[in-house]
Amino acid sequence: MVFNINTGMLKWYPVYTHPRAEKKAYTALANKGVEVYLPLQRRLKQWSDRKKWVEEPLIKSYLFVRIAENAQADVLMTRGISRFIYFSGHITAMPNRQIDDLKLLMASSLELEVTEENLQPGEKIKIKGGPLKGLTGEMITYRSQKQLLIRLENLGCSIIVSVAASLINRF
Repeated sequence: MVFNINTGMLKWYPVYTHPRAEKKAYTALANKGVEVYLPLQRRLKQWSDRKKWVEEPLIKSYLFVRIAENAQADVLMTRGISRFIYFSGHITAMPNRQIDDLKLLMASSLELEVTEENLQPGEKIKIKGGPLKGLTGEMITYRSQKQLLIRLENLGCSIIVSVAASLINRF
């Protein structure tokens, strides 16, 4: 089935997967022709006998699909997919800007941290230089360091990334 009917009608939707099934669900959706995004982060894992670099989802049990509204049932019938995320009784769509910001963060070499803490809104900022130029978010103080918070409100989580103060503009 072809999902890319009219790109103006396509929206990004966060999709909740079965536990530890993000990569399999990603592959199954891609094989169906769905535009899908799974942010992966390299981490060093240690076992009792060895260490190994592995790619893990940045946000556990989530991936993002860009589809028309009428393709939601086809996504739900994909192995590994649990459900769409609802807000006020409706399937929630993600603004394109949030997905673009997430892709920009993932393309940088910065260490990212995802938190579900309900951090209080702070001063709005925009990064004026470096690999994250143009990214907007909130300035927070976290673990005694100034860091940028990107709030993914539809998912109930935030991404925290360290940025040099010289690269930040207030707006």
